[in-house]
Amino acid sequence: MLDVAVSYNRYRFLGREFLTWLWYSLETDPKLAVSVDPAIEEIAVANRMVLENRGPAGLETVTIKGDDPGLEEGQTALQKGALVSELSLTFTSGDQRWRFTLKGESLHITGLKVPDTGPVETEADLDGALLEKAALVERAVHLIEGLFSRFIRIRISESWQTEVLVGIRKWIGN
Repeated sequence: MLDVAVSYNRYRFLGREFLTWLWYSLETDPKLAVSVDPAIEEIAVANRMVLENRGPAGLETVTIKGDDPGLEEGQTALQKGALVSELSLTFTSGDQRWRFTLKGESLHITGLKVPDTGPVETEADLDGALLEKAALVERAVHLIEGLFSRFIRIRISESWQTEVLVGIRKWIGN
C-alpha cells in the first residue's frame, strides 16, 4: 500500500486536470451540470481563475479575475502547457445561487456563498436555519463530487486520449 504522502504527490495532478476539463466542459457542453443534478439551471466560471505551468524554468502562474473576466489569457496559458489550479464557479437552481472557489491540488472548496435562508426570529427557528444552511452546503459538495466522479470515469476510459484530449486541444487552439 502506498504511503499517503507518496500517493498525494503521485496523483495531485488530477485536481488540475479536473479543473481544466471542467472549464472545457462548461464551455462546450452546457448540459453538464444538469446531468449531475437535474435541478441546476446553470453552472458557469465566475470571476477568478488561476493557471499554473510547471516547466523547466520553474512555476509560471497566471491569475485572471474581475467581474467579467476575459478568459482569452487563460486559453493562451493552456496553449503554453498550463493547467487550471483554482476555479471560481457559480451555479443556480431556481432563484437560489451558490458561489465558491475550487482548489485543484486538494479539491477543497473555499469562499462558499450559499443562498440566503429565511429569517431567524425565534430560538426554535435557529435549528431549522442551521439545517437549511447545512443542506445548501451539502448541495454544492454533491455537485462537485458528481462532476469529479464523471471526470474520473472519463479520465480512465480510452476516450480520454482519443476524444477528450483531442477536443480540448481543438478548443484551446492547438
